[in-house]
Amino acid sequence: MAATFGLSLALAMALGAASLATPGKALASEEGCPGLIARRASPIIPAALAQNEVGLTYVGHATFLIETAAGVKIATDYNDYVRPSVTPDIATMNRAHSTHYSTRPDPGIKTILRGWNPDGGRAPAYDQRFGDVRIRNVVTNIRQWGGESTIMEGNSIFVFEAADLCIAHLGHLHHTLTPEHLKQLGRIDVALVPVDGSYTLDIEGMMEVLSAMGPKLIVPMHFFGQSTLNRFLDRARSKSWDTARLDSASMTLSRETLPGTPRVVVLQGY
Repeated sequence: MAATFGLSLALAMALGAASLATPGKALASEEGCPGLIARRASPIIPAALAQNEVGLTYVGHATFLIETAAGVKIATDYNDYVRPSVTPDIATMNRAHSTHYSTRPDPGIKTILRGWNPDGGRAPAYDQRFGDVRIRNVVTNIRQWGGESTIMEGNSIFVFEAADLCIAHLGHLHHTLTPEHLKQLGRIDVALVPVDGSYTLDIEGMMEVLSAMGPKLIVPMHFFGQSTLNRFLDRARSKSWDTARLDSASMTLSRETLPGTPRVVVLQGY
């Protein structure tokens, strides 16, 4: 989904992202990825996904639908503009813009996890189990609208652990990560990454983040047209990362099918 915002691109790109990157508070649990909670026995598994599989569908902008073998449905950066065709059980949200949170969520959603504190102050620390998935967050900071100042703990990287996979949605990341952030994240297998290079972190900064995190599979999101996406793909190829475009908005993930070296996979739709 193409979107325009009032934020000046020049101002956003000139802003020093490193100054934003103070570590957030510790997780409710210091146990990184994969945690023991993700290894517990799963509930009944529908035929659509095997126990060792997770379904991933790109809905658009920064929203993905994550589906587990036990039937848990999660929508990331759930908002009032771009939504999955099914009502998720769980919705995660972030603060940066109205395309990353909802003011009128579907009443059928069982759990809403906001990556910031709407009342100000410290962001919540999540570390919870829902069926066969563990969801936790690592808090980061964001720029004030217009870039004038920093909003502390205005964004969360949500980590979803299921089927022995650790999937990180970077949200509206505005700065590189500190060693403490990386420690909190733990092992990351799949990264869902904003690649616009302006409203979020610039391309070089995002490549630094990905190199530090070390995911095997990288799925771009939050890009405004093919030229923006291609700029990120060209930079990925310059690092000798494999790139591919699927003809579908969906893919099935499993630990057994992860590539041996970093691979960028573009799903249909934006």
